[in-house]
Amino acid sequence: MDKTEILKALAHPTRVEFLEWMKEPERHFCDQAHPLEMGICASQFEKRCGLSQSTVSAHLSTLEKARLVKIDRVGQWAFYHRDEKTIAAFLDDLRSTL
Repeated sequence: MDKTEILKALAHPTRVEFLEWMKEPERHFCDQAHPLEMGICASQFEKRCGLSQSTVSAHLSTLEKARLVKIDRVGQWAFYHRDEKTIAAFLDDLRSTL
């Protein structure tokens, strides 16, 4: 876990919002054609936030680099879900060091 990368990723409100949405996918992405268990399709973020594909992709890439999300590729599709293990380790570290 790279605490600095995580803090950088969390420094942008859109990325924090993406993580919040992924915490309750059935609430925020109920119209996704694929089962939510697969993760959230990148195009769903575009529809929800109204940002361009390249901007959404950059935000998701930053979250992936920080290991806050995992990506599963199925053909041309990319599905994202939270990496709960990394998130929990980060929060535990913050509690113990700050």
